[in-house]
Amino acid sequence: MRFIQWLYYMPEMTVKELGPEADDVEIEGKIAELPTPRAVSTRYGQKRIVTVVFEDDTGSIDLTLWEEEIDAIEEGAEVQITGAYVREWADDIQLNIGRDGNIEAK
Repeated sequence: MRFIQWLYYMPEMTVKELGPEADDVEIEGKIAELPTPRAVSTRYGQKRIVTVVFEDDTGSIDLTLWEEEIDAIEEGAEVQITGAYVREWADDIQLNIGRDGNIEAK
């Protein structure tokens, strides 16, 4: 059974390794900056969104958080993110947590 688990183990990535189309990202790091969330209108109604600075030993990247994700973390927290993806936005890359993804404080 251990061999099978090893075959399916997806190693964590670092910020430096992230590219504009990375999918199914698993990464650990720190929330370096947590600005005040802003309200946006979506087809699902008014939602809170914030772009935080996520960093690890190799660099930093903007990370977009919505609603409950915002409440799950605080500035300076060490976090683990799973099920994330990277997309290009305004000539920069940005980390996003997918529908089945998760962020939790370590």
